[in-house]
Amino acid sequence: MQFSRRGFLTASVPAGLTALAAGSAAWGRAGRYDGASAPFAFDAMGELRLEYGDDLLTAIRASGLSAITVTLGDPRKYEEDAYRDAVEALDAYDSHIAENPHWFIKATRAEDAEQAHRDGRIAVFYLFQNSTQFGRDLDRVNAFYDRGVRSAQITYNDQNWAGSGCWEPNDGGLSLFGHALVERMNDVGMLIDVSHAGMRTMAETVAASSVPIINSHASCRSVHPHIRSTTDENLRAVAERGGVTGICQIRPFLTDLRAGAIDAYFAHIDHAVNICGVEHVAIGSDRDHRVIEMSEEYLESLRREMGAAFNEADWPLFIDELNGPARMNVIRDGLIARGYSQADTDAIMGGNLLRLYRDVIG
Repeated sequence: MQFSRRGFLTASVPAGLTALAAGSAAWGRAGRYDGASAPFAFDAMGELRLEYGDDLLTAIRASGLSAITVTLGDPRKYEEDAYRDAVEALDAYDSHIAENPHWFIKATRAEDAEQAHRDGRIAVFYLFQNSTQFGRDLDRVNAFYDRGVRSAQITYNDQNWAGSGCWEPNDGGLSLFGHALVERMNDVGMLIDVSHAGMRTMAETVAASSVPIINSHASCRSVHPHIRSTTDENLRAVAERGGVTGICQIRPFLTDLRAGAIDAYFAHIDHAVNICGVEHVAIGSDRDHRVIEMSEEYLESLRREMGAAFNEADWPLFIDELNGPARMNVIRDGLIARGYSQADTDAIMGGNLLRLYRDVIG
């Protein structure tokens, strides 16, 4: 069995992708706090692979990460293939958490994140990055909720039954089924995520929801005009309805620069704060925690895996300073250095997400 880059169970680690790069500056900063004393941090959408070992998890926890929302399954699948993949991913992750209670809490309530912080563990919330696993059967929303899934995106990159993804040349907006899906998710308490949606579909989803929603791993179109970025109008709409936008760490979504990309990352956070208000901005990394080495061997493995979809100009996806398990330390320090107060820094690092989760999922 093998999941996509956004999945967490892999048959093998690709060549050139190291668990830890010796001497890395990011890795060297990871031990700044022990788990109990680390500041609270919550990643709105990040990778947490099942092959992570104790050393890496120790470093992740020492950076302050107490809660993370992870993607189950491959969002590129459709119909019954998507449903089967979702169930298999859910089974795999449930088993892994049950086998490692000293590291993880399967999180279904906001208070699980607070408990994990007190315990020095990591609360793991489940997300689907598409709605294709539901098919056209709304009862599957209830069934997956009962198994612990607490958020789902309306769309991924292309068209599905609910609406249009950001790659669609013609955004048809939220469909009739999409409106029914929003209503059902509201009813059961499953958080709606509009990441990857087309701008019309995103706006109509925000308007249709009776409760706040999340744009969990996003960038700002006014800062960098990428197809995955969000307009100011939609950033503002999410915030005005009480929702939160998480700023991602995928370099080509943020900037064309390779050197100095960290400044572009903070520019997206600053812009989101200016548009949304500081209480509606969060961290949504969309990134692995391992240190990745961009060797020719690794690039060749990507070419084989991705085929015609591989665009070498997009790589590396990571920002150098955020490439590793200590990235929450880097972000926290960067916010303070840019003049954010401690209270505002704490809100961006996790407080805003905790409030949203408490309001929507309980």
